[in-house]
Amino acid sequence: MSQGKTVVIDYQAGNLNSVCKALRAVGADVHVTDEPNALLDAARIVLPGVGHFASTGCLLTSGMGEALRKRVANGIPFLGICVGLQWLFAGSTEAPETPGLGVFPGMCERFPFSVKSPHVGWNSLETAKESRLLAGLEDSPYVYFTHSYRAPLIKDTTTVTNYGGEFSAVIEQDNWMAVQFHPEKSGIVGLKILENFLKVSAC
Repeated sequence: MSQGKTVVIDYQAGNLNSVCKALRAVGADVHVTDEPNALLDAARIVLPGVGHFASTGCLLTSGMGEALRKRVANGIPFLGICVGLQWLFAGSTEAPETPGLGVFPGMCERFPFSVKSPHVGWNSLETAKESRLLAGLEDSPYVYFTHSYRAPLIKDTTTVTNYGGEFSAVIEQDNWMAVQFHPEKSGIVGLKILENFLKVSAC
């Protein structure tokens, strides 16, 4: 389906292989790398994520963050998944000493004590504004979550989920796109979301 390389960034995230498998299932030409220079010929970029926010620290020290900023500024589509979404914020209270990329304002915070944490299992997506990633899906589709920290609602939030209050489930700003859930674990709905990402054109 897609033209050009879909580069998946490897920083030892636990869901790397499952994300790559799902992307290949919808036609992506997947290339995995931990080298910033490998982003230069990427047609699109994916950042998976499972685990502690502190694991993202290497993305800034290695120069991957700066390389990523330059590529997306040049119009290359980017998709962050789970911790890959949270990393786009200023940071997370899970690891206050580890800065995020700062594309979006605010900090990611732990769920309130009024609900069980982590938030694990299927939950619905509620559209706040038009979303390219959710194009062609029925209203309130269910997807699979597993996370203890959540991103705040911001002006670029296109989709919310409610668990102990609303949080950002999908964020889209130009070609910066990110999801808090795991499309690679979300069956047909998740594959459709990845397919939609592959259709996003460089701008």
